[in-house]
Parts: sequence; C-alpha cells; structure tokens
Amino acid sequence: MQTGEMDEFCQRRGWQVADEYLDRGISGSKDKRPELDRLMSDARRRRFDVVLVYRYDRFARSLRHLVNALEEFRALGIEFVSIHEGVDTTTPNGRLIFGIFASIAEFERELIRDRVKSGLRNALRQGKTLGRPRKAVDVAKIATLRASGRSWRSVADEIGVSARSLRRLAVHCGENPAAAESASRFPSTTG
Repeated sequence: MQTGEMDEFCQRRGWQVADEYLDRGISGSKDKRPELDRLMSDARRRRFDVVLVYRYDRFARSLRHLVNALEEFRALGIEFVSIHEGVDTTTPNGRLIFGIFASIAEFERELIRDRVKSGLRNALRQGKTLGRPRKAVDVAKIATLRASGRSWRSVADEIGVSARSLRRLAVHCGENPAAAESASRFPSTTG
C-alpha cells in the first residue's frame, strides 16, 4: 500500500524512481538499518535528487535523527518529501516546517549543553577531579632516552604515554625535559 501511494506520487510529479530502500521487518527506532544506511551512502554519492518517504516514522528513529538527516540532505542539495506529514522541501511551506524542526533540535542541543556545563560546575564544587587521570613519568629517563637518539614514538612506547604528551611536556619544561623535576605529573592522552 505504501509503495503504491509513493509510486503514484512520483508519477504525478514526473519523477523517475532511482531506487527503493525498504528495511522490511526492522523497526524505525533501530539505530542500525541496512537499507537506511545504504540510502544515506547513496545520498552522499548524489545518486538521487529527492528522498520520498511515506511517513516520518518510516524513515527516522527520532526528531533529532530526522533533522540531522534533513540537514545532511540540504547540504547535499537533496530535497525531502514526506507524503503524509506534508513536508516537502521543494516548496516554501516544506522549508518552513523543516526550519521549525531544525530550531527545535537546536534548542534541544543547547539545553543538553547547558545541563552538561551545570553538571561539570557542580562536580567541581563537590571537589571531584575532571578529565583524564594524570600519570607520573620520569622526566630524567625521558631526557636520557632522547639524548641517546631515540624517537619520540620509541620513548613514548617505553614510558607508556603518547608521543604528543611527551612533546607537550618538553615544551612545558622549556624544551628541555631534564630541566624539570625527575618525576613530573601531566595528563596522559593514552588513558
């Protein structure tokens, strides 16, 4: 029934069907849907100009997912039409509805960001340590290994931290790790 209505809609518009993406027996609420993934991949390859759906719930698992997909389609120059909700980004009214959805999604993202910031401030007030755990390193050993001609990567592997962390430590110590205390503490990027 759904594909029949969609075929009729395409005929009325004079659209040629490039492909059909049908995830049979898989709920629209699932994160992984092979046909939806294929549709998004084909969209990025610009294999079609319009995505036509029967209803939103046949396409998106949430409003956020819908808005993100619509935004990606917009960036790719692909229009989106939902037969039953009346959203058709090929028309001014459809673009208005999409704009409203996008505004709601942006508002939701800002609320989440504010909640996260508030939670971090609260954790700091309670004396909790944020970020990655710090790792003690022997700066004199690093200096000795570097002086013997070893690469940052080789020294990092032996010490158990990233080469980037070692370089940051060197800069922090005035590009001379031996000038720092023999056991400094700094953030490890390797966890």
